[in-house]
Amino acid sequence: MAPDELEDRGRKPPEKLWVPPKRTPREPEPAKPRPPRRFRVLDVVTRAVLQADGSVAETLRLLGGIEHVNDVNLYIWEPGDERWRLLSMAEQQVVWERRLS
Repeated sequence: MAPDELEDRGRKPPEKLWVPPKRTPREPEPAKPRPPRRFRVLDVVTRAVLQADGSVAETLRLLGGIEHVNDVNLYIWEPGDERWRLLSMAEQQVVWERRLS
């Protein structure tokens, strides 16, 4: 059918479709360096803070003087969430196995 015949019947001729150009891929952003891990250690019974904000080495040294893994709660600083996160028992056990006795 010709466009004139379509207009006679009350229909409009189809419009040209616009196809967007293909995108050029972006280069990935370089990975940001991860900040060092920070730990907080609390006594389970007294809830006293044994270490407020310590490095891995300081935490392992402190844990070397503690008798049982269940005597303390270990927290790690989550920089993205801006909060302290309690380590699971499995995570605490991994840290405990690396402590300096």
